[in-house]
Amino acid sequence: MGGVLQGKVALVTGAARGQGRSHAVRLAEEGADVIAVDICDQIPSVEIPMATKDDLDETVRQVEALGRRIVATVADVRDGVGLHDVVRHGAAELGGLDVVCANAGVYALTLDEPADAAGRRTFWQDTIDVNLTGVWNTVEAAAPIMIEAGRGGAIVLTASTAASKSAANQSLAMNAYTAAKHGVVGLMRNYAVDLAPHMIRVNSVHPTGVHTPMVENAVVERYMAQNAGFAKLVQNSLPVGAVDPVDISNAIVYLASDAGRYVTGVQLPVDAGFLVK
Repeated sequence: MGGVLQGKVALVTGAARGQGRSHAVRLAEEGADVIAVDICDQIPSVEIPMATKDDLDETVRQVEALGRRIVATVADVRDGVGLHDVVRHGAAELGGLDVVCANAGVYALTLDEPADAAGRRTFWQDTIDVNLTGVWNTVEAAAPIMIEAGRGGAIVLTASTAASKSAANQSLAMNAYTAAKHGVVGLMRNYAVDLAPHMIRVNSVHPTGVHTPMVENAVVERYMAQNAGFAKLVQNSLPVGAVDPVDISNAIVYLASDAGRYVTGVQLPVDAGFLVK
């Protein structure tokens, strides 16, 4: 029996693990074939361990186990030209492009932020380049293909509760992360208007903390232990510490499917009540 995305092709960036893998698998469960992209490498300024090629291979295995096709490529969303080629190749291989999940992101939280000006600029720029410019690169690579096909579609940008509320804690990492995620909302609003004549809907999802390797790791644990104020800052209203990746994926399925066919320009929180505090 077909799912609500039967016959669709979906692009997922940051697909090797965490939310990205969950999105790829959940979309495949609903019948979509998948173009999966991940850097599978460590950005030097990011202390939290990033995904590997083995992680991406596991995403491939899980999607194929559902009987769906997947084109998985190691690529960096910061490289707009390279990403354009990867997306166009995947769309040609799978027969088009209908759904885009611009999910790739980094969280450069660290106990030892650089003190020198050059180091701070690099730290800042890497976060902006992945979390904001990478989203722009993804849409710029995907939208022309969707427009050419003339069959509409849905683009979902991964933002954060940090895109809707201050996450200030005197941290360069949080300043960069918050600025990038606020920028994602601006992109979403502009693209929602620009792409509407083509029946391409653009929305953003805003997760609270999610049970993923980007959040649950030794770096974040040490930071929380040494910054009690920050731990309080990220508490949800509902009595849960974090949500599951599939909770975000289910929101994306709604936004990508006909159930959300007239929903565009919307910030959709999946946040256990974080933003209403």
